[in-house]
Amino acid sequence: MLVQSFLEESARRFPGKTALICGAKRLTYAELERQACRLAHDLAAGGVARGDRVAVFLDNSPEAVVAVFAILKAGAVFLVVNPTVKREKLVYILENCRARGLVTDARKAQALEGCWSQAPHLASVWVSGEFQTDAAGPQFRPLEAALGEGNAQAPENQCIDIDLAALIYTSGSTGKPKGVMLTHLNMVSAATSITTYLENTSDDVILNVLPLSFDYGLYQVLMGFKAGGTVVLERSFTYPFVVIEKLIAEKVTGFPIVPTISAILLEMDLGKYRFPHLRYITNTAAALPVSQILRLRSLFPDVKLYSMYGLTECKRVSYLPPSQIDIRPGSVGRGMPNEEVWIVDEAGNRAGPGATGELVIRGSNVMKGYWEDPEATDKVLRPGPLAGEKVLYSGDLFRMDEEGYLYFVGRKDDIIKTRGEKVAPKEVEEILSGIEGVAEAVVLGVPDAVQGQAIQAVIRLKKGSRLTEQEVLRHCAGRLEDFMVPKFVTFRDDLPKTSTGKNNRRELARTMGAER
Repeated sequence: MLVQSFLEESARRFPGKTALICGAKRLTYAELERQACRLAHDLAAGGVARGDRVAVFLDNSPEAVVAVFAILKAGAVFLVVNPTVKREKLVYILENCRARGLVTDARKAQALEGCWSQAPHLASVWVSGEFQTDAAGPQFRPLEAALGEGNAQAPENQCIDIDLAALIYTSGSTGKPKGVMLTHLNMVSAATSITTYLENTSDDVILNVLPLSFDYGLYQVLMGFKAGGTVVLERSFTYPFVVIEKLIAEKVTGFPIVPTISAILLEMDLGKYRFPHLRYITNTAAALPVSQILRLRSLFPDVKLYSMYGLTECKRVSYLPPSQIDIRPGSVGRGMPNEEVWIVDEAGNRAGPGATGELVIRGSNVMKGYWEDPEATDKVLRPGPLAGEKVLYSGDLFRMDEEGYLYFVGRKDDIIKTRGEKVAPKEVEEILSGIEGVAEAVVLGVPDAVQGQAIQAVIRLKKGSRLTEQEVLRHCAGRLEDFMVPKFVTFRDDLPKTSTGKNNRRELARTMGAER
């Protein structure tokens, strides 16, 4: 099976059904399929061949969704670039993967003027909206014409499931972004496992406010189309009450969130709203504090809450069945269907229950590697237990209980070494998040002449909270070992975020260093 078959099969089964809602636009499966076929033929006419890379540089929109499937139908490899990325980074990505095509809009194309010579492999750029240029470089083709005119029959399939389907570039917080190579098999396997445990059907209506450049957001479209459901696509969660009203008006059944969205929801007055159709809420990107999970359970008592863990290199690793959320709220569950996970100690040996070590993932969802970066690939894809295979070393520390449930401890790189002890930031953040008045908390290790590293707590308070540093320290001292109690407490109105909605620990550490 290939990824484009998600759209093709649903268009065959449910041609007149609304597949995508975005603002005032409502498109059926048949309409999306016709547009994707037309654009696929135009991609070929513009010089895109099997295996070529084509970038999608658009806000969440019907055009972005159609472009993804059109690129796959053309036998090419898609990469969705965050629409807020600065042009220097975009040009780096285009040149790094030697992109043959780019799909964008007039405003973004205009902002790239003067950069076309830095991406010499670009043959064509498909532009939505009015755009004119005298610059030498790629051929500029009108996107609206490509979607609305031409051959609406599916091009002959050129690929098999071990071919590349997508490149997803990592955030690059520690250097240049790396392109995660995902095959059709990787993506179909992941989507199949996730839709299995979420029990997705054609009756589902999924509301996605996450960028399609974020694999969590992208997969909402892929999985919704695989099940034959309806996807409500929003550009962001900038206007929370608008999204809440959309949840109700569109009778949404599935709502994927990240911790940032959870924190906002818990600060809103939602008592006057009812969500009779909402079946499940999912969370990934970062583990939710237990205090937030318990409050979400109270806010949405009849909704299944899925705590999950994943990473771009394999999409998804684990999920906690909703029946377990009240029993072990701190867990991110067990390995999802068709996958094997275990924990290894520093010597590479399998660790027993209760021991902390690095999580290892084995499955057909594990990436092929990093684009043209064998050294980085070899660091995370290492020989597995069976001859000839590679498994993924996550770089994340976990512990596993007697029943196989996983508990996230922290990134190996984020562990704080203070007073000769190792401290996982998440453990301290859990305690901080349980304080009345705390909206979000991030814990950092900062250089200290005596302790090696001292613990710095950075807190965003809820509106109206008058919490003091002394109250925070007193709360921590009563619940943490001495060496885990923060030495410094700082209050901030905002915490920096990554493009995927996580608290940006490295950017925060950089700014805190400048302040100190």
